[in-house]
Amino acid sequence: MTRTVSGIAALVGYAATIPAANLLITYVGAVPVAPGVVAPSGVYAAGAALVLRDLVHEWLGKWAALLAMAVGVALAYLVAAPALAFASAAAFAVSELADFAVYAPLRRRGMALAVVASGAVGLVVDSVLFLGLAFGSYEFLAGQIIGKVWMTLAAALVIVVIHRHRTARTAV
Repeated sequence: MTRTVSGIAALVGYAATIPAANLLITYVGAVPVAPGVVAPSGVYAAGAALVLRDLVHEWLGKWAALLAMAVGVALAYLVAAPALAFASAAAFAVSELADFAVYAPLRRRGMALAVVASGAVGLVVDSVLFLGLAFGSYEFLAGQIIGKVWMTLAAALVIVVIHRHRTARTAV
């Protein structure tokens, strides 16, 4: 699969994560993320967004990543109640920009490092802003962070496996 095709797939997946997170929160409620720890059900979709944005940046460039962020923010308003949409869009916009700011300079030192570090910054910013704006409470903060860490680590593992597979394939 070419970088462009991979990038378009990541962009479509990325754009879908925010409405998916809002729909999950609206219709599913809280989900377990660790023994005895729960978070709003959109946590996994929001965690995926942080990683997919990095992939869009990697494969299509920074301008495509910034455009995808704008699309994601706009889509938040199409599927959720206004208060939830505002909280989601605001947290998404700020956290994705923080993720972007960390990812870009660290990418030169390795993609997995950039994904994990930018994801760590983005997930904390997103969690704090979203919970404060949407619920006026940080009751789910631990769950939000744990759920997004799971997604970031899973994505970093997938990236390492893909990179090794591509490297092995080109070495033959």
